[in-house]
Amino acid sequence: MNLRNIYDSRRIWKMALLAVSLILVAVFIYFSNSLVKDLAKQERERMEIWADATRELTTSTDTDVDFLFRIIRGNQNIPVLLVDDQENIIEQRNFKLPEPADTAKMLDEYSQVNKDFLAKKLQKLRNSSNKIEIEIDKDTHQMLYYEDSDVLRRLAYYPYIQLAVMLLFLGIAYFALISVKRAEQNRVWVGLSKETAHQLGTPISSLMAWTQMLDSLGIDKEIISDMNTDVHRLSVIADRFSKIGSMPDKELTFINEAVETSLAYMRTRIPKHVTLTVHTDGEKNCGVMLCQPLFEWVMENLTKNAVDAMEGEGSIDIVVTSDDKHAHLYVKDTGKGIARKNFKNVFNPGFTTKKRGWGLGLTLVKRIIEEYHVGKIYVKESEVGKGTTFAIEIPKVK
Repeated sequence: MNLRNIYDSRRIWKMALLAVSLILVAVFIYFSNSLVKDLAKQERERMEIWADATRELTTSTDTDVDFLFRIIRGNQNIPVLLVDDQENIIEQRNFKLPEPADTAKMLDEYSQVNKDFLAKKLQKLRNSSNKIEIEIDKDTHQMLYYEDSDVLRRLAYYPYIQLAVMLLFLGIAYFALISVKRAEQNRVWVGLSKETAHQLGTPISSLMAWTQMLDSLGIDKEIISDMNTDVHRLSVIADRFSKIGSMPDKELTFINEAVETSLAYMRTRIPKHVTLTVHTDGEKNCGVMLCQPLFEWVMENLTKNAVDAMEGEGSIDIVVTSDDKHAHLYVKDTGKGIARKNFKNVFNPGFTTKKRGWGLGLTLVKRIIEEYHVGKIYVKESEVGKGTTFAIEIPKVK
């Protein structure tokens, strides 16, 4: 199984776990809401009994008054407003009124505060369904308004609070796991890179010695020169791998020159039906802090990807510009393009559209630009069948 298949498999598992989690949350909220509705129904039934007791206490003369009072006084947690035909408040229970004033001279003011508070409550309750009409006689009616009890309100919010706490916990656990996983991946990546550089060192040294011996034997100088070029190339690749894992040394470099130097090797190795053109803004003093070997790796990766996307025929345009803060680099090809949904996925390890390959090239490019050069790389634009433009931003040295 290649890296892309592993990546796709993990993505499917993540989506499946997310779907199961959402289903469990939906079931949990459904049952919680059902419980809230049942309790709300019970509270309404209690208020209807309270309303019946009030009616009986007002109209009947032979009813057990003590029993009715016990019913009315038994409501200790549901806020109630009883009003007459003119919407004047007759009685209120269980509302948390504003705190009383500290001095006696402010009692009248405190009383007015209570009236205003209850008037606002009444105005709000008129528009709710929590009301019961009490018919005293043919010409007299009262209206009983009530709020949900504190217990019911807390229960209504409880599943969402619990869900928020659960999501917060999962978020912390997820980021902790990702951090550990990234640290482990970095250690593996760095170890592999260092070991690759180490393993390349011995055969490169041997090849250098062989080219020197062949030169002393009078072999064609042009052949020796070509061999030396390829050996030097291997040495550059080994040096690049050795720089992975530690912050590389960077030097002040002119971006235009850096791009031209990076492409010098590729110009002679791209297919003859591919044109490679560099456009600069003419600013020769646009300086950036670069590790030239790693930057060359970035340019070669982007150029190779463009050539592969065009299947050996088309054009690559590289545009270099700058503003007050950044140097901007755009690599545009006329290849097969990238679907918008994959604009970010192309930088994930293992993602590739090629039949062969590990899908690590753009991951490495992103690491070099963003971690080692404090820059940014992204897909600026792309259209399937027409081509892609990658954009790079690197901080400019003033």
